[in-house]
Amino acid sequence: MRVALMLEPQQGLTYLEQLEIARLAERLGFEALFRSDHYRSFPGPADKPTTDAWTVLAGIARETATIRLGTLVSPVTFRHPGSFAKVVTTVDEMSGGRVEVGVGAGWNDLEHSELGLPFPEIARRADLMEDELQMFHGLWEEPDGWSFEGKQVSVKDAGFHPKPVQRPHPPIIVGGEGRPRSLRLAARYADEYNMSGTGPAECLEKFVRLDDECRKIGRDPATIRRSVMVGFLIGADQVEFERRIRDLLEMVGDEGTDAAAWLEEHRPRWIVGTPDEARAAAARFAAAGAQRIILQDLLPRDHGMIELAARELIGKV
Repeated sequence: MRVALMLEPQQGLTYLEQLEIARLAERLGFEALFRSDHYRSFPGPADKPTTDAWTVLAGIARETATIRLGTLVSPVTFRHPGSFAKVVTTVDEMSGGRVEVGVGAGWNDLEHSELGLPFPEIARRADLMEDELQMFHGLWEEPDGWSFEGKQVSVKDAGFHPKPVQRPHPPIIVGGEGRPRSLRLAARYADEYNMSGTGPAECLEKFVRLDDECRKIGRDPATIRRSVMVGFLIGADQVEFERRIRDLLEMVGDEGTDAAAWLEEHRPRWIVGTPDEARAAAARFAAAGAQRIILQDLLPRDHGMIELAARELIGKV
């Protein structure tokens, strides 16, 4: 099982804090560091500082050497697909070919309205996302003069230089919860499909459907990777684990929540507990077909938990 780390920097993390975690993750042997792409602070207080995902990744790209870097996921509503293709290519060059790009249709209405960003209904966002995926392949892979007429975007006689360092293109990840259209888009355009917020049984079911979508268009299902983004909260022993539950509840503003009730709710779809419990949970995701597990860290300033995860999960699941 490949293991990556995922941050939610909209919780108030500065660039320097994110860089420190990236360097730590690189030293500990995590395959990749992903971060969310949000402009509004959550969970917890809504007034914490936020940073732009791709600006941060560009900086981290110059300050690390081996760890792969990417987003889970970048909403298509934040950046025009053409300019976004150029942003990704630029950071790919800056990193020496270590970028992965996760894309999604977006969902948080408030962070759009606060910045004056259009937030159309989901069908139009999904149409724009399909245009974006086609444009990635066209701009990155086709020769000069490529043209395209999409549902919402058209391209005429494109000349796109430089091409990405990674050929034919940086890995494209479609993220979702296994809805039919996201599976169809992933089968046609993505290198990886990432499930989020679900347990192993549902992952298994959705990965089977992904296989079916691939076969419908003549694609070998083995050519698309499968990953899961999973919340994690672990401790070296029960005492440390329970302390981290309290820390998490305080961070998200739910101090009044009963820890046992929180654990009962999250255990089916998170990696939680002591090291043995964490490895067993990760193994269940692997048995469901996940080839990579991306640990969503909601206590990013607790570097001890990152170190524990590396020690107990990398190479042991």
